[in-house]
Amino acid sequence: MLRPLYLLVFKALGWKIQGAFPPDIKKYIVAVGPHTSNWDFMVGLAGRSILRIQKAKFLGKSTLFKPPFGWVFRMLGGYPVDRSQRHDMVAQVASLFASHDEFVLAIAPEGTRKKVEKLRTGFYYIAKKANIPIVPVGFDYGKKEIVVSPPLYPTGDFDHDMALLLGFYRNIVGKNPELGIS
Repeated sequence: MLRPLYLLVFKALGWKIQGAFPPDIKKYIVAVGPHTSNWDFMVGLAGRSILRIQKAKFLGKSTLFKPPFGWVFRMLGGYPVDRSQRHDMVAQVASLFASHDEFVLAIAPEGTRKKVEKLRTGFYYIAKKANIPIVPVGFDYGKKEIVVSPPLYPTGDFDHDMALLLGFYRNIVGKNPELGIS
């Protein structure tokens, strides 16, 4: 519904999209990085609409889902995550994929906008447990591009797969580059 508006704003601001989501894959994780700014959420909403994956869901810290604006994040497809608790989140999220014929979930692998030395690993293990691919996506503010990479199917060789993902993100310039993935 908002796609024409997003397209207009995207073009007016000089943004473009490189790559596309796989149309034949119905379940996957969108691993978005580097996550360095609150603006990433707005770029993500626009990209989700422009790329026609409007039904993509996202995980967000539980404080976002409290009044007065919690209903907005839920309406936009958000699932709250209490990061202070460990409740076998991997199994819970993997079960969401098992219970849907089509399910796309966007996750920021850093888990924060702050500088991190390594990615969190939950997104990888969710994909492995649910037997689904990870589609790496970068918000490149330097080039004003959303970059969609081909799907990565977790092999079980964690170090190898993470090296591939980090190789992709190293070429992406976040809104605040000093906070990007190391």
